[in-house]
Amino acid sequence: MKHILALVPGGIGDQLLFFPTLENLKQAYPDAEIDPIVEPRALGAYRVCPLSHEKSLETIRFDFTDRNGLADWSNLLGIIRDREYDAVLSYDRTFLAGFMLWLTGISNRVGYRGSAADLFYTHTVPLKTEQYKAQLYGDLLSGLGIPAADSVPRIALLKEDLSWAEAEQKRLGIGESGYILIHGNCSQLSKFQGVDKSYPPEKWLPIIARLRQQQPELPIVVACGPDDILFVNQLAEMTREFRATTPGDIGKLAAMVAGANLMLCTDSAPLQLAVAVETPTVALFGPTDPEKRLPKSDKVSIVQSPTGKMADIDPEAVLKRLFG
Repeated sequence: MKHILALVPGGIGDQLLFFPTLENLKQAYPDAEIDPIVEPRALGAYRVCPLSHEKSLETIRFDFTDRNGLADWSNLLGIIRDREYDAVLSYDRTFLAGFMLWLTGISNRVGYRGSAADLFYTHTVPLKTEQYKAQLYGDLLSGLGIPAADSVPRIALLKEDLSWAEAEQKRLGIGESGYILIHGNCSQLSKFQGVDKSYPPEKWLPIIARLRQQQPELPIVVACGPDDILFVNQLAEMTREFRATTPGDIGKLAAMVAGANLMLCTDSAPLQLAVAVETPTVALFGPTDPEKRLPKSDKVSIVQSPTGKMADIDPEAVLKRLFG
């Protein structure tokens, strides 16, 4: 196979979890070009994709969450037909996506069995939603006869992003002892969808206070992205015991995560970055299932809300994970 397509709806975290599938595809077909169809909000993830650095893939932009009309799907269909793909892997389980792929005439169309679109596929695989999502993605490979392989995401950092992080640490006055990085917010889309993944600023106060008491030599840095400005401003009104960093893209954020001694975060894209670079992490979970979002790892310690609501996580439970 020389040209393979992948439909991967979802945000940056979902793309990071799909990276192992892309790499396993490349190992099976070293000469193939692989093109993921990605939502605009998630395109930034491919700045840290190893295959992007190797020039082995080209992303196609399509907003699965938009109210796409017939003209939008027709345009996408035209792009796909022009590129003459040999195979497609689809995580999109909707009838319309399956029908569109059937119209492309791609000879090998792989999707999940039992979905609304499975009659349009030439090969279907079991849909095991209870497992780690990277493995769920990886199951699609069996539709092409590719055996299961490592499902832990791996990323590659650009030299310019590492240089930026080094300069940022100097700007923040961080010495050789390192720092603790916090990301406590979630994307605006998650909030819009009613998925509770943010830990309230006031809940961070006793955690930050204890960290300063127990680890005074380690500065506390709070990551601030476009969706985090209100969260960081509210936290700043309550305490001055932290320093804020504003990485301009996912690569620079990943470099800051890689340089941290410890990461504290919620179930969000920065958590997937921490897993990929193996930074020791304490992850806070509310309604989402950690087993579906994380691999087995001694680098990540989980604090799960007893009620499914993030605000109901007791700061003492977080501190117990940190200090025993």
